[in-house]
Amino acid sequence: MSATEVGVPDKDPSSPPAAVPTDGPVGTASPPDGRRRRATRLLVAATTAWTVFLVLTVLLTGRWWPWYIVQNTPPLALVAVPLLLLLLVPLARPVRLPLSAVLVVLLLAGAHLAGYGPGWGTATANHPGTPVKVFVWSTRYWQMSDDKDAFYAFLRRQDSDVYLLQEYLYWQGDEPVRIDDSARLRAEFPGYRLSVEGELITLTRLPVVTAHHAPVSGGGDDWYWKGSKFQRTDIRVGGRTVSFYNVHLPVPFHLGNPLKFSTYRALRDRGHWWTGELRKLRADLAGNPHPAVVSGDFNSSWMKLSSLGAGTRLHSPDGSWLPPRSWPVSGFAYPRLWRLDWLFTNHDLAVAGDRFGGGAEFSDHVAQEIRVVVPDRAPSAPSKSTS
Repeated sequence: MSATEVGVPDKDPSSPPAAVPTDGPVGTASPPDGRRRRATRLLVAATTAWTVFLVLTVLLTGRWWPWYIVQNTPPLALVAVPLLLLLLVPLARPVRLPLSAVLVVLLLAGAHLAGYGPGWGTATANHPGTPVKVFVWSTRYWQMSDDKDAFYAFLRRQDSDVYLLQEYLYWQGDEPVRIDDSARLRAEFPGYRLSVEGELITLTRLPVVTAHHAPVSGGGDDWYWKGSKFQRTDIRVGGRTVSFYNVHLPVPFHLGNPLKFSTYRALRDRGHWWTGELRKLRADLAGNPHPAVVSGDFNSSWMKLSSLGAGTRLHSPDGSWLPPRSWPVSGFAYPRLWRLDWLFTNHDLAVAGDRFGGGAEFSDHVAQEIRVVVPDRAPSAPSKSTS
């Protein structure tokens, strides 16, 4: 029986092939399936959220107390997050080109803020003037749980002209304990002048012009909770007076039960404490006619966004594309992800060397060794023209 006999027409070999149904106009590709559409939406939403986070970090860091918790995000995240999103961009085919452009901008901005890439190091070799070796270190409650002899041997080996040391105290439970190790210090560092301000200690073998002290009224623990969180010592270097600021700003955030109002009150108080001490430091620098070296533990990863004003310059170690990291999340066994220890100078001071290293066996902070050069003469003021 033939096909014609059963009602099936013969196919004309010259006729065009039957059209394949499409979901859209002829000649256009099929739209992404549901999974691809969801991936695109998620990537766009994640990029938008990260953009908002980066902008808020620039605007709110050091200025709004609720943001102190958020700003403890490791600076590494400013590179890792946009890089991860870039790797996932091929999943968002309809918008992959504009999305890639946005993420590249976010990656470059984040890398700059976090200190990746060249351009942060400011050391100047062979600068004329008097060199001063400065050793800066947050000691983790002095030698409270360390081998005392090894601790002092480590400090002596630094052979520095100026020591700026923090956490000159012990800690029991939730209470600071004041200590007096001045006899041992004078024995270990003969010829050095010792100055103590709360839990801050400055040692120097250079002549001290003025050791500034801010008196604290009240007893008990007020020396710690109400005392100044920076110590200023004016020191004679060559023929000039240079102010050395030893800084240990308070921890600006508080972790507690999020269901309790007291947690947010403590977070607010901590944030105001940090901001208030930074404001006092700025004011002192603004009223100080001498060139200044400002260094120590600022308890913030974002001092690039919290200027000290008064013409200060932020310095970072040279020779690496990676940002310096001086503090781990907890204890000694964790990787260091944050830089909490910073260096600023102003006026005509130069930095001939700046590096992190040493002290890990005694403290959770890495020590900082700085070489400052003080020009022999202060720059002359520009003469006023007369008409």
